[in-house]
This record gives sequence, C-alpha cells and structure tokens, in this order.
Amino acid sequence: MSDPRQAFLKVSWVNVLLNALKISVEGTLGILTGSLALTADAAHSVADLLASGVVLVWGRSVYEDADDSHPHGHNRFEPLSALFVGGVLVLLGLKLLYDASHSILTGVTAEYSIWLIIGLLFALGDMYVCYWYTDKINEKLQLPSLRALAADSLNDLYTTGAALIGVLGMAVGYPILDPIAGGVVSLLVIHQGVDISRENVQYLADSAPPASDQAKIKKRIRDHPAVHGVHDFVAYYSGHTIEVEFHAEVEQDLTLVDAHDLESELRERVREIDPVSDVHVHLDPAGLGEWKDADDSATLST
Repeated sequence: MSDPRQAFLKVSWVNVLLNALKISVEGTLGILTGSLALTADAAHSVADLLASGVVLVWGRSVYEDADDSHPHGHNRFEPLSALFVGGVLVLLGLKLLYDASHSILTGVTAEYSIWLIIGLLFALGDMYVCYWYTDKINEKLQLPSLRALAADSLNDLYTTGAALIGVLGMAVGYPILDPIAGGVVSLLVIHQGVDISRENVQYLADSAPPASDQAKIKKRIRDHPAVHGVHDFVAYYSGHTIEVEFHAEVEQDLTLVDAHDLESELRERVREIDPVSDVHVHLDPAGLGEWKDADDSATLST
C-alpha cells in the first residue's frame, strides 16, 4: 500500500459517511412509524458515528512523527481510539438490553409498513459495504481501531437483522419478536465491546507480548553469529507495536566501528519482526559472564 495514512483516512471517512446515511434512513422511518426496532438501530448507529469520528480524529495520530511533546511517537493514540469504540459498544449493549427488557414488559405499539422492510434491507447493505471495505483495507494496515470499527459494522448487521426479524414479526402478528431478538443481539454487542476493550487496555498498559513472540525475537538475536548470549531482555507494547530492549554478549576485541555496525545490524534484524518498532541494544564484552548468571526465564515477563 503506497500511502497507509491516506488509506486510513479514506476508510475512516467511509465509516463516518455510511453510518450517517444509515442513521438518516432508519431514524426517519422509525420516527414516522413509531418502530422501536428502527429507532433503536438508528440510535445504535449514532454511537457508531461518534466512535468512527473519534477514530478519524485520534487514530490518524499514529502516522504522525515523534515530536517534542511525544518523543516516542503517537502509537498509543490508535489503541486509545479503539478502546473508546469498545467502551461505546459495552454501553450501547447495556442500553439495548434495557430497552428490550422494557419493551417485553410494556409491549410494542408500532405500526407496520413495507417501508420498514425496505429501510432495514438498505441498512443491511449499507453496513455490509462498510464492514467489507474496512476489513479489506485493514488486512494491510493491521490497526486495532479499524479492526474495532469492522467488528462494530459486523455487529450492526446482527442488530439490523434482529430489527428485521422484529418488524417481520410485527407484520405477521408477533410484535414480541422485536424486543426478544434485540435482547439477544445486545448480549453479543456487550461481549464484542468487552473483547475490544480488553485487547486495547493491554496495548496501553505497556503489557508484555505473548511468550511465543518474545521467544521469536530472542531467537532472531541469538541466531546472529556474533552473539554469544542475551540477557536483560525486555519486550513490551507501545501502542499496538512492540519495543525491545536487551543486552547482547559479543567478542571483547571489536573495534568501535565494528561494535557500532553490529549494534545497527542487530537493531534492524529485530525490527524486521512484525510488529516490532523500536529496539534498544547494549553490547557487553565477552568474559563478564552476565548472561550466564542471568535468570533467562525472568526475561519473559514484564
């Protein structure tokens, strides 16, 4: 992809515009007919529109260079925006669950119209295009915020499908299907929101990547013929990327130029592993024995 930043901006705008279009169609039909299903689904999309806007504003910061106020770059803005999406999904799911329960207890008094079916079919097509395009672009970008938006669009297909079942039930004389279907889908929305939030809290809290990823990085370092040992190894998330720090034991008779070249080579060697971003290398001369005394198992934590 020639320009990841432009691709991110384009897909973010697509999410904003398609959600706005869905709100306009469903909101208008829901108000005119009194359909709780369409009104609730339009309200769902209001939250989606807000989340898309936040991703558009915050998420693009990941492509900005480091500056005086953010010397390590802006990587954390991207998972922060994804965390917001996850939080919105949880709150939205709880609201939908409440509305569904309330409707079951009080009953639904909406008037059926064929325009409700047409509006919901339009909404399904609208959100499918949004999901497909976001997921397609993010196959290359691999950004948590876009993954969250794609998951949100997929949830929209479920909630709109539930609304469609409710409207069809209204058409055949079973309006109770509307709140029942909405309650089931609201639980799916809550579950998805919790998963997205948990993933991005990990990115924001400088958590260690999985042990398998750390082992892969350490193997890449040890495979270099000039490295005799590795210790004081630390890997942690900085946003959705990984930063690595380690000490490598090398021959003690290296010239300053050779040591510099080796350090640069090790740094680039590790940065070839996705999603490693920054690497900090310290070279130790052979004979100190630090790597032999280090507890290697401890390097797989923090």
